[in-house]
Amino acid sequence: MKYMLIFRANDEALAGMMNADFNEVLATVGAYNDEMIRAGVLLAAEGLDDPAEGVVVDFSSEPPVITDGPYGETKELFGGFYILNVASKEEAVEWAKRSPMTGAGFKTEIRRVTTIDEFPQDNEWIQKERKWREATGQL
Repeated sequence: MKYMLIFRANDEALAGMMNADFNEVLATVGAYNDEMIRAGVLLAAEGLDDPAEGVVVDFSSEPPVITDGPYGETKELFGGFYILNVASKEEAVEWAKRSPMTGAGFKTEIRRVTTIDEFPQDNEWIQKERKWREATGQL
């Protein structure tokens, strides 16, 4: 099963991380990544750029409202993710507990990634997506 570990931080935690020695951060995160690679569970991992560089498309009105970052009233920012291939939610939780991104203001959300097999296979759009996934080596 695939699980996504979503890393979130509040403003204070993010500021503290930005003030940390970057080489130390890389070494700590690199060791965590290496552990998951050696265990054969890491499928993908990405961090996200500064939220001030982001854009929000808000569909609460017509036409949608486009707002440049930083985002107003954000209590926790989504800073990056890992996608793991593990046997269970419990195993995903165990990997999340080993995360080096810890301390006050840091959280990791764990969500199962659904598969195309869970959708109606007779649906034309699912069939098109399946063909695309097969053609790109994703299935």
